[in-house]
Amino acid sequence: MSRKILIAAEDEQQISLFIDYLWMHDGLSRHTLNSYRTDLQLFGRWLIAENMLLVGVKSEQIHAFISFRANNNYSARSSARMISCLRRFYAYALEQNFTEADPTATVALPKLGKPLPHTLSERDIEILLSAPDVTSPMGLRDLAMLELMYASGLRVSELISLEFSQISLSQGVARVVGKGSKERLVPIGEKAIIALGQYLEASRPLYVGNKGGEHLFVSRRGSKMTRQAFWYRIKHYVAQAGITRHVSPHTLRHAFATHLLSHGADLRTLQMLLGHSDLSTTQIYTHIAKERLKSIHAEHHPRG
Repeated sequence: MSRKILIAAEDEQQISLFIDYLWMHDGLSRHTLNSYRTDLQLFGRWLIAENMLLVGVKSEQIHAFISFRANNNYSARSSARMISCLRRFYAYALEQNFTEADPTATVALPKLGKPLPHTLSERDIEILLSAPDVTSPMGLRDLAMLELMYASGLRVSELISLEFSQISLSQGVARVVGKGSKERLVPIGEKAIIALGQYLEASRPLYVGNKGGEHLFVSRRGSKMTRQAFWYRIKHYVAQAGITRHVSPHTLRHAFATHLLSHGADLRTLQMLLGHSDLSTTQIYTHIAKERLKSIHAEHHPRG
């Protein structure tokens, strides 16, 4: 059970109004909205000691808060996320005439390094995908989820939210609803199509019985799979496969991107497949593209 963060009642009301506004206008995921709420509550709790409310702070308080975080060993990445959250909140407050000025206008984001995303080698992926026991209904389901995530680069939230109407095995595509309710078509791939077909024929009917339902992936009780349950299953197969590095559902998405680029895909194509609204988000994978260019140059140039 999470510990309740105590803040002023006025701040709690403002935060709730803000979250409701984002839900209605931006179509953000529940996970993102919860992150916004938690960050604003943390700031609100800090403001209690300053005898101030969220609406009414000046840039000095924002700077002092970020300094407080730095002095208490919060990471630069965590503080950058906090500043982004505050910027969005005060842009909303300004728009709604709750404040006359944006106190974050002079607050710069901390400089962040660019850590490479955790990924798996192609060999690791092969070992992981051969771990589920395909003689069991659960193994068939888990293999279908793993194959589809690796084949299409889906976010875990996109994977567990898939419905029958979004999948076409005959055409080999999935219609994915991503962040901001933006839709994109992604190829499924032959092996994922086979795994999905086996799951739909021999596994899913055992779980749902006569209940039916629209969700593609379901638990043993026939209810929608959760991200936590899928993460647990991945951990199980990682241990079973003897993979020692850290692996999460997002690792499969990174592996999808990494392996596509290493085999010649370009960043623009990858951007569309991943559902990134801005190419700058995709450019974290630029190092892979550069290494491939070096390899091609070395192999084909007469003086390579």
